[in-house]
Amino acid sequence: MGDSNKSMTAVSQVSATISEKTVVALEARLNGCQNVVTLGVRPNFTDYTEQEAALIREADKIYYPSAYYADMFQAMGKKTFPSIHTYRFVQDKIKQTTLFQLLEVPSPRTRFFYGRHKAEKILEHFEYPFVAKIPRGSALGRGVYLVRCPAELQWYCEISKVAYIQDYLPIDRDIRVVVIGDQVAHAYWRVAGAGEFRNNIEQGGEIRLDGIPAKARALALETAGRCGWNDVGLDICFYDGSYYVLEANMKYGKQGFQKAGIDYLKLMEAMIRDGKI
Repeated sequence: MGDSNKSMTAVSQVSATISEKTVVALEARLNGCQNVVTLGVRPNFTDYTEQEAALIREADKIYYPSAYYADMFQAMGKKTFPSIHTYRFVQDKIKQTTLFQLLEVPSPRTRFFYGRHKAEKILEHFEYPFVAKIPRGSALGRGVYLVRCPAELQWYCEISKVAYIQDYLPIDRDIRVVVIGDQVAHAYWRVAGAGEFRNNIEQGGEIRLDGIPAKARALALETAGRCGWNDVGLDICFYDGSYYVLEANMKYGKQGFQKAGIDYLKLMEAMIRDGKI
């Protein structure tokens, strides 16, 4: 009994010492931040050491808890960053688009189609060319197709159980606006590569930093706030006199920060230290 009490006291003392200096994160997003202890995501909670489990239980907020643990912390009443709402919309274009429609966020006309005859139904609502996407789990521009003819439509319908179809806007660039907390942390143009309709950097797009429109930044900040997202990269385009929100990316890349000379980890350290996130 005495040894057990000593062990529990030691764990508490170590936990208190660490928690005075740091915050706790699970996912690796903040690896390298000097004021953060990153514990990793372990699907079996019992695989955390007693000290690590104590840190998690005692922390006022858990940073990057993972989609797995975010719901559990929400049930416990423990704060997380990003918000539970942010996690619930990760890589789910159908849920994102439906929320945009509910909130009347300006976005391209989009419909979802189900069943064996979805190709015929699509052509009742859209004319070629149109954009077709893999609605869940796709990122970095993968799973996004420009459908221009019946053969391409048939191929897409065979690879995607649910058809996510969107009006094609003939643009050659969009704006990635990164919202962290309740502020715009960074914004930049993504300009499509030659012969490519997608603007993603991973698909050959180019980052440009000049002349980011204030209206695009404001739309992104307003959209993130209304959706309950506090760590997100929103893609916004300007077409035919209006701004449109194309998509939300909760696992956005850091290339834009690097191009602008912004140290992402130091930025996050400062925002944590100043209580902004």
